[in-house]
Amino acid sequence: MITINGEPLPQEAIDFEYRRISQYYANHMSPEDLKANDDKLRKQAVEQAIGAKLLLNEASRLDIAVPEEMIDKKIQPMIEQSGGPEVFAQRLQENGITEQQLRDNIAEGCKVDLLIERICEGISDPTEEDMKAFYENNQKHYVQPERVAASHILIRPNSSSDDDRATAESRLEGIAQEITDGKDFGELAAQHSECPSGKQNGGNLGWFSRGMMVPEFEQAAFDMAVGEISDIIETQFGFHIIMKTAEDEGGQASFEESRDKIRELIRHDQRGKAVAAYVADLKEKAEIRETSA
Repeated sequence: MITINGEPLPQEAIDFEYRRISQYYANHMSPEDLKANDDKLRKQAVEQAIGAKLLLNEASRLDIAVPEEMIDKKIQPMIEQSGGPEVFAQRLQENGITEQQLRDNIAEGCKVDLLIERICEGISDPTEEDMKAFYENNQKHYVQPERVAASHILIRPNSSSDDDRATAESRLEGIAQEITDGKDFGELAAQHSECPSGKQNGGNLGWFSRGMMVPEFEQAAFDMAVGEISDIIETQFGFHIIMKTAEDEGGQASFEESRDKIRELIRHDQRGKAVAAYVADLKEKAEIRETSA
């Protein structure tokens, strides 16, 4: 057990950091390299969990003001992903939390975000030369997997009952007929789809590779021809119609294709060093103990 100034550091905090680090480096390492570095990533997760707690304590001590609109911006995607304000409110109630409690929790995280922005002020983007040199030395990490691009229309049943599932499927059958009759897929997605991608992007999900979607959806999207529209497919989220818009066999990604990822990685590293130096100073002032209990 790790304690910070006498306060236990929850294992959940370490697990959260491990998942976050693993997901981040999955975009910059092959699966084999990721596995080989697992012990290192787990140790990094512990250090980052300690650092996160110290930053949270420091942000609270500094009493950093969080604009309400910053909290609203964090909550809005949660509302959309849950299916709307009423469903969102119901799920909060089911989890025994009020909206104000959620806002207070989000505000704590926002304080840390604002503190980090203060710490990282003045860090500039890497130069083109720096990014090209990084690419040349790390080409093996920039191999593009097979991927497809697709749009979809999602209709969610009101419940898992057979009647509600049949109603949802029937609604989607009507939309499918409108597509057959020549109506625009994107317009119908914007009108009817119950996925946030519908209203925001006309159902466009962009590019995705294997393992990023639920199995039923993934299989259909990869098996289809470009331009083809699927039959109705049921997943844990509801009923879908998929339109495949592009595909890419994968292979070595070019520097141009990798530039944004490289810029992000270098900036992430630079910001990480600045935050690490700040956290190191906080650690010097804190009492951190690890016991076998």
